[in-house]
Amino acid sequence: MGRLYRGATVVDPVTGEHMIQDILVEGQVIADLGVHLPTSTHEVIEVSGLHVLPGLIDPHVHLREPGQTHKETIETGTMAAAAGGFTQICCMPNTSPIVDTTELVLSIRSQADHFGYATVHPIAAITKGAKGEELTDFAALHQAGAVGFSDDGRGVQSAQMMRQALIRAKQLGVPIIVHAEDETLSGAGCMNAGAVAERLGVDGIVSSAETVMIARDVILAQETGAHVHMCHVSPKAAVEVIRTAKANGVQVTAEVTPHHLLLTDEIVERLLAQAKVNPPLRSESDRQACIRGLFDGTLDMIATDHAPHTEEEKGRGLIRGPFGFVGLELSFPLMYTAFVKSGIIPLAKLVYHMSTAPAAHFHLQGGRIAVGELADFTVVDLSQQRRVNPATFRSKGRNTPFVDSVLYGWPVLTIHQGRTVFINEVTVD
Repeated sequence: MGRLYRGATVVDPVTGEHMIQDILVEGQVIADLGVHLPTSTHEVIEVSGLHVLPGLIDPHVHLREPGQTHKETIETGTMAAAAGGFTQICCMPNTSPIVDTTELVLSIRSQADHFGYATVHPIAAITKGAKGEELTDFAALHQAGAVGFSDDGRGVQSAQMMRQALIRAKQLGVPIIVHAEDETLSGAGCMNAGAVAERLGVDGIVSSAETVMIARDVILAQETGAHVHMCHVSPKAAVEVIRTAKANGVQVTAEVTPHHLLLTDEIVERLLAQAKVNPPLRSESDRQACIRGLFDGTLDMIATDHAPHTEEEKGRGLIRGPFGFVGLELSFPLMYTAFVKSGIIPLAKLVYHMSTAPAAHFHLQGGRIAVGELADFTVVDLSQQRRVNPATFRSKGRNTPFVDSVLYGWPVLTIHQGRTVFINEVTVD
């Protein structure tokens, strides 16, 4: 017996259309789409008045397993993903140990498949131990399931090492995913360099620490013909470098986070370590440049950079506390409230940046609802209003600067490969 989702407003992020349709799911796939499909032999789930989106895809998540399970696990991280409407996520390799072997790639995939909340695509390390000294076995890691390579958490400091990595990744047709940070410039900084850091009397991180490495790796990508993907872009100058590179035909893609689109370093003065993230929250002109970059296509997709930490760790203060926020459970409501509900962009464009674009650029299935495709989709209630309460998170992490924000557009059902993996009992009958 199939399952019929009746009366949904289905959003097509490619055409921009919103169509009221029934969705028939049989097994793991979408078997039919249409108006008033027959219901006699199917379980019927009434979703009229709700919007159905292709399953969201996050290209940048820290699941913390192996080795850091006090912060997060594959189980809790994928539960958080499902609650946020994500059916696929890409996880970063900066765990303990670093994901630089085929055994670790296969283990992450199999554990995620066992729990079944979301598909996890591991990103393997560029260099062994993320030490920047010796390349990993790209071919074997890719065959095991790695969808790209990154030393995220650190930038690859050697230009020669990065050039070799790009050449090897091009041979496999996968991206090199760049954490852009020149450590000779970022130093021991704990927030954006500027007036707020000066008032707080702490070391700042200059925006050129990010932009210089982005410029270097754009040049290397142009020379090698490889695909380079820029993580969590934050300064205006970096957006401009990427825009120019794209105009010159460089195969570069880029992501931006909700926090860099919505917040500035001014909030650090109030929240201290709860507003500490790397790259840091920047100035208002940087924030506006990121928004323009997303809307004009310079920045291709939205990524959470979900980075859970314990309350004790974040309680160590601005200088000693770790960088990072959780984001999987808040990303869609944050972006919907700020940019769609406010009338700045249409819903389909937001869905494109949160599903279709990451699917396309990371060579994943998904990003559109269609007959024959995997039944990965998210049902959202655009009118549902909720206040952010970290105590309700599925993630182990509670570290977010958005506590008590009132947001709209919460996921109420997440369907992953035909199975219901999240349900908001309050909203869905």
